[in-house]
Amino acid sequence: MPQQYLISYMKIWLSIAFSPPVVRRALKYAVIVGAVLIAINHGDVIARGDMTTLRWAKAALTVLVPYCVSTLSSVEAMRAASA
Repeated sequence: MPQQYLISYMKIWLSIAFSPPVVRRALKYAVIVGAVLIAINHGDVIARGDMTTLRWAKAALTVLVPYCVSTLSSVEAMRAASA
């Protein structure tokens, strides 16, 4: 793949990924799915009040996963629809 094509592809991809509709959708899913995953993975520790800094960092990463998945799928769906 020529370098110029890759740069052009990345510019288009990033412009879609950071567009307000995609960001809003990803944030919505990150909050909803992230909260469910945090409750599943850390709920007992939160209830006991034993959350450590490391566990809070892991919880933050847990929210990041659905954000990334939503963004990736939204960008690819939008690109496919415009092709």
